[in-house]
Amino acid sequence: MDVDLALLADAATIDASGKLNILGVFDRLSTASFPARHPRMALVLRFSAGVGEMGRHAVSIHLKESNGQEVFHIDGEMQLSPGAPASAGSIHVPHVLYLDGLVFPRPGRYAFDVKVDGEHHVSVPLSVVGPSAAAEA
Repeated sequence: MDVDLALLADAATIDASGKLNILGVFDRLSTASFPARHPRMALVLRFSAGVGEMGRHAVSIHLKESNGQEVFHIDGEMQLSPGAPASAGSIHVPHVLYLDGLVFPRPGRYAFDVKVDGEHHVSVPLSVVGPSAAAEA
């Protein structure tokens, strides 16, 4: 299994046909003070799997600072079934995880690390800057 799309956005939806709609992609936040609470963001992921990878898969997402300090984590499970539309022997499963009220303790570089079945697949970077860096940009 692979994660073939991973990004942060203001909003995203998946329509009835499975089409992924994304609004406001970003990788940087500016804030007036710290700790900073961001009202809402969407972590958008698309999993790609072969038909031989059907079944349950553990998924974990950890938000970490550049020093490795964990800010947030969530663990879950995904069930891939053969009923999903297949293309060339594989399926693509979009997922939107809304994260409301995340608190960033200080300016710096952060990353959302995504693991599937304990194996690291992707890191989604995010820079969080304070007033002096925001004024320079």
